[in-house]
Amino acid sequence: MAMAAAKRGGSGDGPDATHEPTLGYEDARAALAEVVAALESGDVTLEEALALWEQGEEYARICQAWLAGAQERLSQEELSREERSPEDPATPSG
Repeated sequence: MAMAAAKRGGSGDGPDATHEPTLGYEDARAALAEVVAALESGDVTLEEALALWEQGEEYARICQAWLAGAQERLSQEELSREERSPEDPATPSG
């Protein structure tokens, strides 16, 4: 189960300025979907719901870290492309 995979890393392994996310984007997104489904089912106690919510927050942070990294890579590529070929009407831009 994907939820168990993220818990193995412990609290210090989540994404932040110095660490890579512990799960891939797709795994974290799938785990988040599992958490949402469990919460929406209403078949959990308040304690279980709170624990699931906390797990869901971590999965959401992991997804956001991956998406922010992808956005940064795209931005860097765009800047690099602009530096290599300054705006010239004769040069196709994309």
